[in-house]
This record gives sequence, C-alpha cells and structure tokens, in this order.
Amino acid sequence: MKIGQVAHDAGVTVDTVRYYERRGVLPTPQRESSGYRRYTSEAADRIRLAKSLQALGFTLDEIVDALRSLEDGDATCANQRWRLEQVLNRIDTKLAHLQRVRENTMTVLEASHTGHCTICANQPVVGGAG
Repeated sequence: MKIGQVAHDAGVTVDTVRYYERRGVLPTPQRESSGYRRYTSEAADRIRLAKSLQALGFTLDEIVDALRSLEDGDATCANQRWRLEQVLNRIDTKLAHLQRVRENTMTVLEASHTGHCTICANQPVVGGAG
C-alpha cells in the first residue's frame, strides 16, 4: 500500500503516517525503485491501535514499547496490565492536581465577592465589587 492509502484507511493524515514511522510506531517500509514507500496491509491496523492507546492516555513512547511487546509475541492481558495501571496512576495524579487548582480558584472566587480580588490586588476596590 502507498502512504496515502494507509493514511486514508487509518483515518489520519499522510504527515501522521510519516511521524509514526519516524517515532517507531510503524516499521520502516520497503521502498519502490521510484522511492515511494510500500506499507503492508497491517500498517493501518497498527495506526488505529496506536490511536486507541493514545486515547486511553498512553504516551507515544509507551505505545512503541507496547507494540514491541506485541511483535515479540510475549504480550498477554495479564503481563501487560501494568501499562494500563501506569496510565491510570498518571491520570489520577493529574486529577488530584486539577482538584487542588479548582479548590484554590474557588477560594479566590469566593474572596472576590467580598472585595478581595487577587486579580486586582493592587487596584482600589470600586463599589465593593473587586
């Protein structure tokens, strides 16, 4: 398959296919004498898998590592579960951080109702509505 067909089948752009190739998501394709890349029919499936893993929160490096495990033939749900746990831990950490930011923002918002506006801290309060 040529790169345009792979991109179309996978629902991505040609630039994405090239990027995935550079990053190791896709193996380096063979080249025709004209220089055109020739991909196997599995390339689009591999891109779709990579996109679904990205949607779950995997980084591109984690995706490449997971795909290598699949290629090696030793990947099972049981021995790959740690990957999902790692992503979930990262998501939980981000959620905890966002919760702290939300709480701080709520505190500042509540203070603004009493004329103590952090945004306008150096400005005089006009009409008590800081």
